[in-house]
Amino acid sequence: MKIMVAIKRVVDYAVKIRVKSDKTGVETQNVKMSMNPFCEIALEEALRIRESGLASEVVAVSMGPTQCVDTLRTGLAMGADRAIHVDTTAALYPLSVAKLLKALVDVEKPGLLILGKQAIDDDCNQTGQMVAGLLDWPQGTFASKVVLDKEKQVATVEREVDGGLETLCLDLPAVITTDLRLNQPRYATLPNIMKAKSKVIKKFTPQELNVEIKSDLEVVQVTEPPKRKAGVIVSFCGRADRQA
Repeated sequence: MKIMVAIKRVVDYAVKIRVKSDKTGVETQNVKMSMNPFCEIALEEALRIRESGLASEVVAVSMGPTQCVDTLRTGLAMGADRAIHVDTTAALYPLSVAKLLKALVDVEKPGLLILGKQAIDDDCNQTGQMVAGLLDWPQGTFASKVVLDKEKQVATVEREVDGGLETLCLDLPAVITTDLRLNQPRYATLPNIMKAKSKVIKKFTPQELNVEIKSDLEVVQVTEPPKRKAGVIVSFCGRADRQA
């Protein structure tokens, strides 16, 4: 079985976000970028499934400008077998990403598609659900535990819900989105980082995948949240006041 993992290049989680002066978006020039933490968890889970002998190949996929190749090389250094880059400078919203993923699934024919439950730059939490709908595949979102049964071709997903834990049994192929408690991603070793630099990354364009990039959404303005007001010191009440 082949596993496809979608990974996203985002502003590093440790960077203090700055809004552009014209309020059209977040400043990304000369800002450290890295793989979305939830995508790291998704890739780690795919690698563990492969290492357990339940999958034969892990394919990492990223979409966006040329710089996304650096993120893909991080995925290759972690252990992914191959990488695919959908090269586009257009603004990508969840539905567009879902359509591109569907097109890549049609090309690669994976038995499992794993994504992070959300990206830390927009927190949309929509792509996994959308691509499952487009593919007409069963989905297990917010997974905190994944168990595959190769003989029965099913995946058991334990997921966190408001009331506790819910267990789902999904027929493969399926879409799974990962939560924080699923695993602890590994660090890429220096030898693997060096090997990843020489690996070929396959490129596609949205036109080659017959996907039109468009959105009904328009970002009108991006502003910082209001600064927290200073606290108020409350005077201590004496015994007489408390008794009263």
